[in-house]
Amino acid sequence: MQNIGSTILRVVLGIIFAVHGYQKFQGGISFTADYFSSLGIPGFMAYVVAIIELVGGAAIILGLGTRLFGALLTATMVVAIFTAKLSVGFIGENGLAGYELDLALGAIALYFALAGASSYSLDAKLFKKE
Repeated sequence: MQNIGSTILRVVLGIIFAVHGYQKFQGGISFTADYFSSLGIPGFMAYVVAIIELVGGAAIILGLGTRLFGALLTATMVVAIFTAKLSVGFIGENGLAGYELDLALGAIALYFALAGASSYSLDAKLFKKE
């Protein structure tokens, strides 16, 4: 049952990140780059984050490179919390989202960075893990 639960969690996490990565490219990534710049983050990092979220999300769904992409996605959430979300609090205020979702997503991504994928993954099939 743990493999099933881990697989469900991995697929949901992957979907969330892949959709958010894709969303950053919708309507032009320049909006995201401008937002990053307003936070003091170089605008080109918008491309890096969008690609990590899109490709990493898809890879997490498949269970491919799970530890690597789990670590990269954890890092993006830590940066998001400390640069954009911490100032509005855990729940948020004035219509701005707080860092509760980023914290949950980061913790789940960290789990996969540390534990790897379940038996139901390409990692397990390619590297003969059970």
